[in-house]
Amino acid sequence: MGFIPLFLTVGGACLLFFLTVKNSLQKRQNLQRELIANLSLAIPKLGLVAGEITDPELILEKIQAVELKKNQKEASLKVIRELQINRLQYNQLIAKAPYNWVAKLAGFQKI
Repeated sequence: MGFIPLFLTVGGACLLFFLTVKNSLQKRQNLQRELIANLSLAIPKLGLVAGEITDPELILEKIQAVELKKNQKEASLKVIRELQINRLQYNQLIAKAPYNWVAKLAGFQKI
């Protein structure tokens, strides 16, 4: 009888950890989609599909190929930097030991 509260506490802590990490990973994916959607709305010449996660390097190549105003180019480069930073942090988080277990169970993959 003395071990039941211990098992419940450990199980609850594991569940809370799983839900917290899953929420964090989902927020990073949603931020990536949101940034790409904002970029596609700001510069429709790029031909980006809102809601899809695209490689920031490919978007950068498209921006360099399309002629834009200087302020549009600077704003888009700022968004691309945010995309790259978010992708790097997301991929680093998935690579770490306890977080990759949650990512594997929840079905998250690298961006």
